[in-house]
Amino acid sequence: MTPQVYEILLVEDDPADAELTVHALRKERLANHIEVARDGAEALDFLFCRGAYSNRSFTNPPRVVLLDLKLPKISGHEVLRAMKEDERTRAIPVVVLTSSNQERDLVECYQLGVNSYIQKPVDLQKFQEVVRHFGMYWLVVNHLPPLAAYSGK
Repeated sequence: MTPQVYEILLVEDDPADAELTVHALRKERLANHIEVARDGAEALDFLFCRGAYSNRSFTNPPRVVLLDLKLPKISGHEVLRAMKEDERTRAIPVVVLTSSNQERDLVECYQLGVNSYIQKPVDLQKFQEVVRHFGMYWLVVNHLPPLAAYSGK
């Protein structure tokens, strides 16, 4: 039996946070392929199969998007808005993973259609535990939306 390949789009501009997240997911063997976008513009290019990602196909969406809010070029809020407004990406689960504890961020994200909102713990061990729990739920327990969910049909 071959292991299932999971694809995660991690949108994180802080290299240390990105490395910690990738390490925690790989340590738990939850992800074989993790794409890291360093800003909101790169994330949208990946999701909408354009620019450097024009060879990608909408038929292979990421299983989940881990999204920071405070990003250069295009904010996490705008990435979330663009994803949820487009029928090709609306069904992709989005988990905000951010240091923000501002209620307005939480409210806006849920109004835009985020699937989960997690505040990053400052403690390294707690951070790894949060990533492990997140990964187990979204990549093992949760059912991937069928392809028809992405086309709006």
